[in-house]
Amino acid sequence: MTPLPPLLSNSLDALSDPVILIDGRKTILFFNKAAGLAWPSLVIGMPLSFTLRAPDLVEALDHVIASQDGERDGVFSERHPVERDFSFRVRNVQESEPYLSRTAPAALVILRDLTEARRLESMRVDFVANASHELRTPLASLIGFIETLQGPAREDPKAQARFLSIMREQGRRMARLIDDLLSLSRVEMSEHRRPIDLVDMTSVIQQSVDTLRPTASARGVTLEIIAPNEPCPLPGDRDELLRVVENLVENGIKYGQSGGRVEIDLKPVGVDPTDDMALSVRDFGEGIAPEHLPRLTERFYRVDASASRESGGTGLGLAIVKHIVNRHRGRLVIESEKGQGSVFRVLLPRTTSSA
Repeated sequence: MTPLPPLLSNSLDALSDPVILIDGRKTILFFNKAAGLAWPSLVIGMPLSFTLRAPDLVEALDHVIASQDGERDGVFSERHPVERDFSFRVRNVQESEPYLSRTAPAALVILRDLTEARRLESMRVDFVANASHELRTPLASLIGFIETLQGPAREDPKAQARFLSIMREQGRRMARLIDDLLSLSRVEMSEHRRPIDLVDMTSVIQQSVDTLRPTASARGVTLEIIAPNEPCPLPGDRDELLRVVENLVENGIKYGQSGGRVEIDLKPVGVDPTDDMALSVRDFGEGIAPEHLPRLTERFYRVDASASRESGGTGLGLAIVKHIVNRHRGRLVIESEKGQGSVFRVLLPRTTSSA
């Protein structure tokens, strides 16, 4: 085959979607850079089916080439080496003259990677389902207690007092969940804008610990700050960084309660003034099994769902922390071993050069 004109091949290479040109034998005549990146095993002169084992795509090619029909659309999935989903469009590019060789261009295959879009859609569906479930449970309790108070317990003051107390807790549970949902939404909307105001992390830690000391004392947990007394200015949003510290320390109190102590540490990761600052929250509780660690920042993911709900958790705390840290262009690192406690470490840049 004669090579494509440079202007045409350069134009196809500039496209972000994979494009493959096929002849009448379903052999590859050309593929752009996006196709080469998506399927490194593509080779000019090789049948397309050697690389793309997609029966629906092959069938569409057969139809377009045999009938010289305009185009066919479809989707296919790959499971190896990783799971990916693609849509495709096969367009006829054959000349009408019957004497042309079967090695002449016959069809153009245009592909689009749907993997990320489907992952996001699946996350959205799961999120709505989980949020609905989390709200439905306390709401059902409230409705049940209200019906009981209107009926069998109408004249029972002791039952009324007990039910009203439970109803108040269920109402607070829904309020906490709604507050966390709104917080998560606000952070996600502004995640692309990095905050640049200087915030003193030392005072943020001190304020967060002062706020949570009563909660820690009630659970028999000591909070210990291992951080310099001098100010430590970082670019950030003070309210969001307060939320990060409070969420991590509160988790340490709840889930590391058996260790009796939570340490909050702030120090640079290196000696260079531009090195990140590491905020570490360590508990000495039961620890977390390794299979749970990669999923801890997923929305509504809990290692122990019943224990989390009993302690007032909504399942959104670490998801909020992750998005706030992302907005600050930092990193969240989680280390834990069963029986050895857990460390949640946030690495925050001290400059805005990486914004």
